[in-house]
Amino acid sequence: MEEIVESALSLIYLFLTLVSVCLLLVRGVKGRPVRWLVVLVVSEGTLSCLVHSSFLKVALATVLCGLVHYIGREEVMLPALNKAVLITGCDSGLGHNLAKCLDSAGMRVFAGVLDECGPGALELKRAASSKLTVLQLDVTNRRQITQAYEFIRSQTGETGLWGVVNNAGVLGYVGDGEILPIKLYKKYFDVNFIGSVEVTQVFLPMIRQSKGRIISISSMAGFSAYGASKAALTVYSGTMRQELSRWGVKVIIIQPGAFKTNIFGRREQWIGVQEEILSGISQDVMETYGVEYIRSMQQRLVEMSSTSSPNTGPFLESLKHALLSSRPNPFYYPGAAAWALPLVYRHFPTSLSDKLFSRIFMNGDAKPAQH
Repeated sequence: MEEIVESALSLIYLFLTLVSVCLLLVRGVKGRPVRWLVVLVVSEGTLSCLVHSSFLKVALATVLCGLVHYIGREEVMLPALNKAVLITGCDSGLGHNLAKCLDSAGMRVFAGVLDECGPGALELKRAASSKLTVLQLDVTNRRQITQAYEFIRSQTGETGLWGVVNNAGVLGYVGDGEILPIKLYKKYFDVNFIGSVEVTQVFLPMIRQSKGRIISISSMAGFSAYGASKAALTVYSGTMRQELSRWGVKVIIIQPGAFKTNIFGRREQWIGVQEEILSGISQDVMETYGVEYIRSMQQRLVEMSSTSSPNTGPFLESLKHALLSSRPNPFYYPGAAAWALPLVYRHFPTSLSDKLFSRIFMNGDAKPAQH
């Protein structure tokens, strides 16, 4: 009889442990924080090895399962109706889709665009509801940012502005850090970092008043100039999260996977930058890399664009959760296996993570002339 009870308890223990691990994996796939839950699972496993009583093991597994379920439970979502949000970079891609999505959810959307008369802006005006307003907003233009602030403040009144989504960004061309023109570095930082900082500073009084959200679209992409600008945005947002918490403002970072957008630019833009590189680098650098390697970077952009996912659903769901959850996550990783990149970067040996990232982001089969 004792053997039967012992076997039954062992099966219950294994079942509860398996349930806990499955809940943990589901949470990780959704891009939600799992660090402390991993610590709980490991701690429970360690204690179980030290405890010989099957009753105590089952008790530990029950407590663990309950904690994982409680910590990972679905929280209350705030009402979207009439909450106002500013989104930059709505001409196309993720920002364009997000503006439509939040408009459909009942939010009052101010969609900032680089060209108010462009096809993306005209599409928003045609397809969206009367609650969506398209604004001319170049994030590198201080005057336009100030004008957008004055307009939104006059339109929102006492309800204020609930959220700012710093989505505007440029990539356009990727290449080895040594050969990219300095003016390309400056462009990336002006749009991807400085522009987001300036928009955040201007609109912070309204966000502080509403105890709302500041959301920045960052990246884990390992490209020299683009990656550096996004890394700056991530560090800045992390610091602001700490500083603004005293006023109840939530600062959130989104690091999406590869989605099909217009951030890669157009082929004619790639050719223009490529010719600028070829005509501007020194003879020593040219001999080191070679013309063939430099020209191969254009194909790299084509391959990246072709393998990107056209389904922006995971991104849109993450943004809605970040804006409307009563307990938003500090980080979101929407997209196929996007959560794996920061996991590898933070916890794997540097030599291993470098090899993995180089396979993902470096220039395919092409090699420099001298290597």
